[in-house]
Parts: sequence; C-alpha cells; structure tokens
Amino acid sequence: MTNVLILSPSFGKWSAGPAEVLADAGLTLCRPSRPGPLTSAQVRDELDGMAAVVVGLDEVDAEAISTATDLRVIAKHGVGVDNIDVAAAAARGIRVVNVPNANAEAVADLVLGLMLNLMRRIGDADASIRRGEWETFAGPELGELTVGIVGYGRIGRAVGRRAAAFGTRLVAFDPYAPADSFGETERAGSIAELLECSDLVTLHMPGGGPPIIGAEQLRLLEGGYLINAARGDLVDEAAVAGALAEGTLRGYAADAFTREPLRDSPLLGAPNTILTPHIGAFSHATNARMGTSVARDVVAVLRAETPAHEVLPPDA
Repeated sequence: MTNVLILSPSFGKWSAGPAEVLADAGLTLCRPSRPGPLTSAQVRDELDGMAAVVVGLDEVDAEAISTATDLRVIAKHGVGVDNIDVAAAAARGIRVVNVPNANAEAVADLVLGLMLNLMRRIGDADASIRRGEWETFAGPELGELTVGIVGYGRIGRAVGRRAAAFGTRLVAFDPYAPADSFGETERAGSIAELLECSDLVTLHMPGGGPPIIGAEQLRLLEGGYLINAARGDLVDEAAVAGALAEGTLRGYAADAFTREPLRDSPLLGAPNTILTPHIGAFSHATNARMGTSVARDVVAVLRAETPAHEVLPPDA
C-alpha cells in the first residue's frame, strides 16, 4: 500500500478529479489527525509511512522531514514554496513539485473584486443596511485612477487586463519581466516611482524577504489604496494599520497575511479594511486544475517519471 498524506484542506474540495487521479494509480489517500495548517513538529508526526504529502500552508522544514524514511515527494497545492525547505528535501532525495500557472485568473478576479469593494465600500453598505440604516457611500470610479501593479507576471498581467477594461491608467514595476510583456502598460523604474504616481497599488511579487511596503513607502502612496493578495510578508502590517488609523491610507484589502490564520493582528482593528482568508485560488475551475496537476506530478514521481512542475533548490 502506497500512502499519500493530504494536508491541504482545499485539495479536491470542489472536484473529485484530483482524488481520482491518485486512486486510479493505486494510491491510498490519508488525512491528518488534526486540522491545519500544521507546525513542523505536527507535520513530522503525520509523515510516518507516507510516500507523498500534499501541503497547503503547513510548515515542511528540515526537521519535519528528518524522520520521514518513506517520503519521496512533497507537493505544494499552490505556487509558493516558502513553507517548504526545498534544499533539505533535495538533500534527502525527496522531490518537490508545485502548481505554477493554475491560479492567475482566479486571483485576478478576486483582486478586481477587492478594488471595487474598497472604492465603493460595498461591504460597508451591506452592513449598514443590516443595522437598519440607509446610509449612502460614495467613492471614485476605477477609470479615474492610476493603478500600480508591483510584479508583472501572469497574475499581475491578468489584473492589468481586467483593470484596463475600465479605462484605467496602468503602471507596473517588475525588474525581471521582459520589456515586451508590458504592452501599453507604463513601466516604472522602481517601486518608489510607482507609488508616487499611483492611486491604488496591488502587490503580486513572491515573498520570503523583508517587507517592500513599510511606513516610508506608505507615505509615497498617501491618500491611496493598497491591495495584497500575494504574500503577507510583503507589507509591514503594523505600518499599514497605523496609516489607516491616521487616514493617510484610504483603504487596504488583503488576502495574505504575515501569520495565517490571522490572529491578534493590528489589521483586525484598523478602519477601511477588507480581509479575506487566502481565497485567491479558490474558484471551482482553479481548484480542479491545481489538484489534478499536483496529483499527476505525485504519480509521476512515485513511478520514477519526470514531473511536469518540479521545484529545485536555488543552487541546483
């Protein structure tokens, strides 16, 4: 019997296809004994006898896999692998796979919804009515604004296509994107330059480093809006909460946080916020694509075949 541990709670949640790929390959699906995301020690406790693990936000570091003698593949049910020690896995002969291209459209849809909600205060209007009030809310139109996109990869460009349909001026910063990927979008030379000319900024870069948006950067965006549907560590959450309380930042929407699930964050008490529980990839179609891709790569590794989306250590 070959066991696959499913730690990601959204794996196959809206589609039977991903589980069927594993079952058709003769693999047995196992679930953890406790809800996640799991800590390193908790992951280690669950890995005994597992040939593969499908992870979400669980901590899979060197310690977590140190005693997993049967483990052959770690599959991230998503894009970012910052919660997986890829180098430690490679040193033990464990392959790491992810799903790099499946969620761009779903995340871009959510970001557009957050933009409109921030500006037109749709959530506030709904809450007002439910309190028995009839308060009116006004805000800018998307076509009036300059939208700055930090990170112009697949998701950033998908957001740009949607915003452009409103007649929005677009500015993007991405030092790694090829020049021909910007099209009619203006290319900023730095994050500071983008912040200074934008009314609303949305972040679409990988995390893993110090915040790229702190108090200094927020001063450049004074009077504007900020959206983070990428990685929580891209922003200094305390600085954002302070700017919101002072009114120098008009609104903040986030689908990613420094610590998840969100607990004791200054954002929870900050005004003019929209906070969602990391649901950017949670469309039915994306969930099916992601799960099926992960399942196929797990099967490929266990059959000693080459997976479609392997993640290698930086020095490989």
